Amino acid sequence: MLITPAALLAIVLYLAAAGALARPLVSGRQPLTRLGMGLALGALVAHGWVILGMHGGELDFHFFAALSLAAWVIAVLTWLVNLSRPVAGLGVVVFPLAAVFLAIDRFLAPPSQAMNMDWQIKLHVTVALLAFGVLSIAAVLAIGLALQEHALRRGHFSRWLRSLPPLTLTESLLFRLIHAGFILLTLTLFTGIVFVQNIFTQHLLQKTVLSILAWLVFGALMWGRWKYGWRGTRAVNLTLFGMAVLVLAFFGTKFVLQMILHHPID
Repeated sequence: MLITPAALLAIVLYLAAAGALARPLVSGRQPLTRLGMGLALGALVAHGWVILGMHGGELDFHFFAALSLAAWVIAVLTWLVNLSRPVAGLGVVVFPLAAVFLAIDRFLAPPSQAMNMDWQIKLHVTVALLAFGVLSIAAVLAIGLALQEHALRRGHFSRWLRSLPPLTLTESLLFRLIHAGFILLTLTLFTGIVFVQNIFTQHLLQKTVLSILAWLVFGALMWGRWKYGWRGTRAVNLTLFGMAVLVLAFFGTKFVLQMILHHPID
């Protein structure tokens, strides 16, 4: 398989898609949404080809490969969400990051081998990546929501903020994504407890505890939203805190174990 040309194509298409969507930042004109999302679709296909082609269809979950895979999942979800909600502006952030992580994994990171996993572990990892992807988009929306509210108080909206959905739609979509991500994170913990042996052993303990903490944070946010109508700064802060904990759970422990301690177990 022509992995290197596919990786280069994906990187170029990601950046071109981001450029088309970032048009309001440069000229103040409307973003080229159809063109941008079309280019992004090509990038997603090429990136997916690289991920599946690197090890004959087997997925690699070592640190840099996992970053590339997670970035691809987030980019795919961004593209899919845009089919029903006007969130193409998120691609200005998501697509270049996907290009960067793909470039690091393909051209700068040391070579690694895919891990042999049975279907139960693959199911657990797949659900975990979906949870991470959905909540990552929610975190980006939370940042956008915070910026929108700050601009509203100041009475000054930048070009980038004008490219975002209206504030009420952003908030509504944020909590829909948090609900979906919470359900997926719950399934992640459930499949982990059921399928992962020795989930509370030393090399998995930090990941498990941090994942549970993130689950509690997002659960508290949804309960506060239902019970007390939490929104605005409190919702943004809890979303970002929960996402930061989840990043530590997914990649902080992985970085320490694989890159520093050279632990052979994922």
